[in-house]
Amino acid sequence: MDEKEQYINFDEYIRQGEPQQSERAEAWRVAIGLQAVDGLKTSEYLQETARRNIEGEITIDEARELVKEYYTKKTAHDNDDADKEEADRVSSNISKLMQTDAFTFSVAGFAAIHRAIFEGVFKHAGRFRDYDISKKEWVLRNDTVLYGRWQDLRMTVEYDLEQERQFDYTALNKEQMIEHLAKFVAGLWQIHPFGEGNTRTTAVFTIKYLRSLGFSVNNDMFERYSRYFRNALVRANYRNVQKGINAEPLFLVRFFRNLLLGETNELKNRYMIVNPSEEWKTRTSTRTSTGQVPEQVQDLLHTSNPLIIKLIQVIGNEELSVSQLMERTGLKHRPNFIEYHLNPAIAEGYVRLLYPQSPRHPRQKYLLTVKGLALYKEKEIEA
Repeated sequence: MDEKEQYINFDEYIRQGEPQQSERAEAWRVAIGLQAVDGLKTSEYLQETARRNIEGEITIDEARELVKEYYTKKTAHDNDDADKEEADRVSSNISKLMQTDAFTFSVAGFAAIHRAIFEGVFKHAGRFRDYDISKKEWVLRNDTVLYGRWQDLRMTVEYDLEQERQFDYTALNKEQMIEHLAKFVAGLWQIHPFGEGNTRTTAVFTIKYLRSLGFSVNNDMFERYSRYFRNALVRANYRNVQKGINAEPLFLVRFFRNLLLGETNELKNRYMIVNPSEEWKTRTSTRTSTGQVPEQVQDLLHTSNPLIIKLIQVIGNEELSVSQLMERTGLKHRPNFIEYHLNPAIAEGYVRLLYPQSPRHPRQKYLLTVKGLALYKEKEIEA
């Protein structure tokens, strides 16, 4: 059973709708699903507004304004209005973020995502907390993760981001890559720089970062398993030596394997509780529920396009111009090379521009994304 009941049939829009409808449905899917992280549910009004945006009847900015006006003008109030207002406004804000490609990998960019998500909801949106926190967690039997000291927040976030920026993915296979990504995301979340909304901010930041690395992120995972994602982050950051409990990244790694490789590892919140029953202890395998790696693994990381594979092998660990790429592939017709080789490799997330904000940069070169490097590494081993 999914973690959150749906009103909108997202799959219908994603699989059968026009490309823009599919993109908007994906954005709303993760935006609404992430509210379950804090036990929130959106209203029927928000669902209807989302449908209108998905179908192109209104823009995302008009949708956000309608949600804002709805609660401003609402006269009859229910006990859960405050929670629904937060869920509705945050969902519409996240949907706007997810419908844009803009992303800045920096402390300011991380804070900007929090500000954009909680604009009009929290007065402290976008600001780091100035107090220490602790939170009782069900999976820890009411114990808490040790979060970052408020005095060290900016410095710690800067350090983690800079370490990740300089990290070399070229020597990693896909398993090692996923383990590293899980470790990075868990460490960033553990800092908990904001008073509220850290998990939703981390999720949106992670999705955008993975996209920048070339991965086509399966938003369905964040929509269906948002609470699992948070609990997995908790377990990856909790240790209690006195009770003999170590940090356990396994659950988060399983989430990322499903997210990025298309595996079907069983994701259950109850399996993550500390000191589990013997029955639950058997549910810790990193294999799929059938014990086999499913066929769809090949679809998410690999490509059947031989022109893309050839281009990946040509680029390797280098940064090359169009002229250099054409020379090494033995091609002379520039328009055909760009249309049938380069653009598809960029569109599928295997190749990126050295200067993405300036496509016509005079010193523009092309290099592999992390996803492209993973496939290059596999082809190199096969050779």
